[in-house]
Amino acid sequence: MNFYEHTLVAKQDLSGAEVKNIEKKYNDLINSASGKVLKIENWGLMNFKKKIKNYSKGFYIHYKFEGSTNTLDEIKKKILLDASVIRHLTIKYKKLDTTTEYFKEKENNEKK
Repeated sequence: MNFYEHTLVAKQDLSGAEVKNIEKKYNDLINSASGKVLKIENWGLMNFKKKIKNYSKGFYIHYKFEGSTNTLDEIKKKILLDASVIRHLTIKYKKLDTTTEYFKEKENNEKK
């Protein structure tokens, strides 16, 4: 088994419940396709530098998981059919860092 990070970008016009459903759907997919989700980070709605398919924003969901090529094939099949996902990216790692969160909200005492 290898370690992977998978980031998907969902359409900006989805409701909060729909974003949670997408998050749960791909979590269940990875776990059922001989994979194991180690961490899910919901980065929220962020702006794009350039428009993608006439969208200027998107909801980012980031998965850190352990899986095989079968797991990647299942993810690719589902994403190609999912109309609410604009873009996706999967990166393979030898060792996975589950402690660092790049888009974590700051604590209340750190806010200006």
